[in-house]
Formats: sequence, structure tokens, C-alpha cells
Amino acid sequence: MENKGLLKSLLPIVVLSVFLVLTSCGPVIISSRYNNPPPPWFYPNRIELVRYVYFPEYSIYYDLSARTYLYLDGGVWVRREVLPVRYQRVDLRRSRYERIRNYNDDNIRNYHEEHNANRGRSNLNTPRNNSNTRTRNQ
Repeated sequence: MENKGLLKSLLPIVVLSVFLVLTSCGPVIISSRYNNPPPPWFYPNRIELVRYVYFPEYSIYYDLSARTYLYLDGGVWVRREVLPVRYQRVDLRRSRYERIRNYNDDNIRNYHEEHNANRGRSNLNTPRNNSNTRTRNQ
């Protein structure tokens, strides 16, 4: 009888310990495919609802829900499970990336054109409007 009482008092402690150990194991990712882990380069440190990850140095997107890469190939956005040979030496684990929040559409072209149209362009050809310059006739 004493063993049953001891087991009943230890059960909540064991359950709580197991719960704490499992929840502290690593990142928590919300995805439609819970049985497939994310790529090794994507480890958020909190819960996030993110569908796309963007690598600005290479203009590559990764769709976490479809597990595919999206990139421009001959001016057309293509979706592939594996990157082509030209990206073979790229280590995405060491590359800078941006999490694309609040965009869940399948067509990444619209997002890219809206948010990355002027990325990396120079403003050398932009006319200056400087009110502090003096003219010779004054």
C-alpha cells in the first residue's frame, strides 16, 4: 500500500519533468508537415508562422511548407526541391537570410517585385534636390 501512495505522489513529478525536458529540446516550428524537419540552416529560437525564407545575396527563396527552393532561371521563377549546380558551393547555413512574415501566397514573384525592386541599386543617376547649394547669380 505504501508503494502505491509513493507512486501516485511521484507520477506528477515524473510527468512534469518529461514535459519540461521535451519542451526545452530545441526550436518549435509550426508547419503543415510536422513529420519532415526543416532544413539544417533554419532554426528559429521562438514560435513563428513563416512560409518563406529569403537569401538576398543569391535571390533565392525557400518555401518551408512545400520544401522547395524558388529562384530566377532565365527570367522565370522556378520551384525545385534541390538547388541547381551553379549554387552547389553555397552554404546556406552560413548565409544571411530574412524570414518573410505575413506572406502566404504561392506566387513569390509578386512579393519579390514589390519588396525587392530597388535592392542593391545605386542612386548615382538620381537627380539631387539640394536646397543648401548656392547659385552664382545670387
